[in-house]
Amino acid sequence: MNGQTTMGLAAAAAAAVRPCRRRLLSSVSAGGAKASVTPLFPRRPHPQHHHHGRRLPFLASAASQTSHSDPSSTPTTTPTPVNSDPRSAVAGNLPFFDRVLFPGSFPPVETPPVEEPAPPTDEGLASPVREESETEREAWRLLRRAVVSYCGEPVGTVAAEDPECTEVANYDQVFIRDFVPSALAFLMRGETEIVRNFLLHTLQLQSWEKTVDCYSPGQGLMPASFKIRTVPLDENNEAFEEVLDPDFGESAIGRVAPVDSGLWWIILLRAYCKITGDYSLQERVDVQTGIKLILSLCLTDGFDMFPTLLVTDGSCMIDRRMGIHGHPLEIQALFYSALRCSREMITVNDGSKHLLRAINNRLSALSFHIREYYWVDMKKINEIYRYKTEEYSHDATNKFNIYPEQIPSWLVDWIPEEGGYLIGNLQPAHMDFRFFSLGNLWAISSSLTTPTQAEGILSLIEEKWDDLVANMPLKICYPAMEDNEWRIVTGSDPKNTPWSYHNGGSWPTLLWQFTLACIKMGRPELARRAVAVAEEQLSADKWPEYYDTRSGRFVGKQSRSYQTWTIAGFLTSKMLLENPELASILTCDEDLELLEGCACCLSKRTRCSRRVTKEDIVE
Repeated sequence: MNGQTTMGLAAAAAAAVRPCRRRLLSSVSAGGAKASVTPLFPRRPHPQHHHHGRRLPFLASAASQTSHSDPSSTPTTTPTPVNSDPRSAVAGNLPFFDRVLFPGSFPPVETPPVEEPAPPTDEGLASPVREESETEREAWRLLRRAVVSYCGEPVGTVAAEDPECTEVANYDQVFIRDFVPSALAFLMRGETEIVRNFLLHTLQLQSWEKTVDCYSPGQGLMPASFKIRTVPLDENNEAFEEVLDPDFGESAIGRVAPVDSGLWWIILLRAYCKITGDYSLQERVDVQTGIKLILSLCLTDGFDMFPTLLVTDGSCMIDRRMGIHGHPLEIQALFYSALRCSREMITVNDGSKHLLRAINNRLSALSFHIREYYWVDMKKINEIYRYKTEEYSHDATNKFNIYPEQIPSWLVDWIPEEGGYLIGNLQPAHMDFRFFSLGNLWAISSSLTTPTQAEGILSLIEEKWDDLVANMPLKICYPAMEDNEWRIVTGSDPKNTPWSYHNGGSWPTLLWQFTLACIKMGRPELARRAVAVAEEQLSADKWPEYYDTRSGRFVGKQSRSYQTWTIAGFLTSKMLLENPELASILTCDEDLELLEGCACCLSKRTRCSRRVTKEDIVE
């Protein structure tokens, strides 16, 4: 690939994004519709393994259970039984995926004959297959019902599939952020085709053209969602074709472009490649170009002086006016994770060296900025309480001119003595002290926080369980805005009333990210506790989108039933707890090289959170 010319790369990339179309002929002309169709995505041959990549041994075992949980599925081959505990692969000094994805590099596991089974031992026995609960079986049936196909192949899941709802709105579309938990559930089940198709088809929809029209998407932008439409090919309506119709925000409420779609796409691409071993996908010219376009869009120089990503309100999961414009934590955590994932996947050559250098510089500055200025605990709040203002020098303690009067009264009584969290936003003369779950949880998973800070966040959630989890995990933010603050900030949004929807509502889809963070920090018992709370209620309540009230007792007023990412989030949480080794496809460990490039070395400060982190890790 490196030997191709620039024109060759451009031509290959242009050919890769041509839309896929299949004619759907009427019964009159159906006779000529049986011609062979050239596959849209040619797969690079892999002589040593299946073209979908190497499966984890226990994924193949899990896939063999599909026929038991879903009578409609018929396996085409008999899976090879697995007699060794997959969790034993993580023993020793080698990473988990080096052992299970590259078995040829290690001595083969001897399988005892069926006639004379080996005596039971702790190391040689296969893990017993856990029988799925009725709630899990129902969840899988609903998830499969939500799958949509394009050109005869599965490409994603709709946002919600409620047969009792007559108002479809945009819930019949495939959203990039919504599909991520569905993709993870399918990947851990060993069903990888739908994820591969999704990644490549959404790549086709990426904006590749530079524009000056403010109503057109910028170069590199990924759509928020897409819908499959059937349009006639002629006036007689005898022949039809399927087309992908993307939405870049031009038809969304508020007409806001999605900033997080491209970041989620990169994170999911890395997870797919790690779990399948199909690294040829990330090496494709069109995929490499797509990654670089997303990064170029995010790393573009502007007027902003901070390493954080400047975005508008409503450009992420909280997609309505909620006062998160500027530098919201959720986007910074996803941005950091996407940079870490991209650095692993970008092909190193002369053309990518400049981009990789820019990624490393941004990672170093971003992690320092978030750890140093977004973190609050009792000690930090005491420091802010005594801030001096109007400091002009480089040695200023109050660098962002934060006024102590901004500390809200609820925080003084709410913050525990032990533990802390990352605030929701930081801008000149403004700190948003609300606790945002997604940003904090993803900061743990991506190692944007220090290990000590990560422990502090989970300790705070455990301490404030009744506020953040209560009857349904998990509060999207805490606390809710009320009274005049709600009217001013949200514009009196009738959907974002206090303790509803994005204004302090409870979202079950956040369960899988909470589970991921708990597993990474060695606290799976917290996740099991939250999953047990959700499992009791979700099925009985028809898998709603969100819950209302301070304690999450009531199904949301405008909540959709059979919300797909609620279903998929529950399944992903259960599967992660059953096989915690799989968390490594999404998490990142602390990078000591980033600690070496700490931005505090440029200042006169002698110690910062990153130096302390490095000392803890080395010791």
